[in-house]
Amino acid sequence: MGAGTAGLLAGAALAALVTAAGTGAAGAPAPAAAPVMGGLVAAPGGEAPGARWVRDEARFAPVGAFVQSEAVTYDLDLLPAAAWIRVGQAVSRSETTVVAEVRGLRPGRAYGAHVHTGVCGADPQAAKGHYQHKMDPVQPSTDPAYVNPYNEVWLDFTTDAEGAGRAVARHSWRFRPGEAASVVIHDQQGGAGARLGCFSVPFVSPEDAPGRS
Repeated sequence: MGAGTAGLLAGAALAALVTAAGTGAAGAPAPAAAPVMGGLVAAPGGEAPGARWVRDEARFAPVGAFVQSEAVTYDLDLLPAAAWIRVGQAVSRSETTVVAEVRGLRPGRAYGAHVHTGVCGADPQAAKGHYQHKMDPVQPSTDPAYVNPYNEVWLDFTTDAEGAGRAVARHSWRFRPGEAASVVIHDQQGGAGARLGCFSVPFVSPEDAPGRS
């Protein structure tokens, strides 16, 4: 299962989430900040008033591994066993920020990543399709009007010389309850690509966010 760091922390600053990766596995320094994908500009000072956040991390394990993990790799060449991933989410009354970090991948390679609607499983398709703020009525979705980093959560990254990467996506909307469940890593950036691995994440929905009575 996961590394036991998942938890909902009230009143956490958005800046703390975006820079929470200052140290990663074994205290290694974080890679350089990645471009922000999506449509939301951070609040002044980088903090979303009243934001809460959740964070989880795990080591990838192959399908059928004796020790199971919330992170599953389907390609041991491009996403080796024991590669590390951490995903954090900050949510306020109307905003969502997702941060993804990885270590132990192939150095100097571009990877795609998105938030998906299903939890991970032995079958790469178990994670279902991309989470969409405005759902495409035609599924599987291929229309660029819906498949884009503004309507979905794209976390594309390029690893550094040490095989580490980081991505941030910010949006002026929040996940619907129970509809965001995992982050899938793909073999190419953009809206599609073979699924290399999957990490089940306990994303926060509006009912968990500040402002509810």
